[in-house]
Amino acid sequence: MSAARLGAYALLAVVGVLVGTAGALIQAAWFPGGLLLALLGVVALCYGGVKATGTRMGGGVPAGAWTVTVLLLTSTRPEGDFLFGAGLGSYLFLLGGMFAGVICATLPLVPQPAARSARLGK
Repeated sequence: MSAARLGAYALLAVVGVLVGTAGALIQAAWFPGGLLLALLGVVALCYGGVKATGTRMGGGVPAGAWTVTVLLLTSTRPEGDFLFGAGLGSYLFLLGGMFAGVICATLPLVPQPAARSARLGK
């Protein structure tokens, strides 16, 4: 694995954490528009990671970082503070984001056909 690809995975993981944090804040602020925007951010990040790296891991790394971040943000603190409220939007964000991440990480990589001669049979 090249250093450039490892750097790309590290960058995708950092952006996955940022998208998870931003999505957690925005999904409840402007329901349902904020929820759609947060889910579109996850899909765009994971699909973009697949296309940018050309590997499934390019979608799995940001999806994993996003999932860990969001799950850590759902836990309550000793003071009783929490970021997610118990509502339909929060559950849709959690499950929808995980679902989108899994779909993007398991997309089949269809190879492009090789350039052929314009003549048939050659």
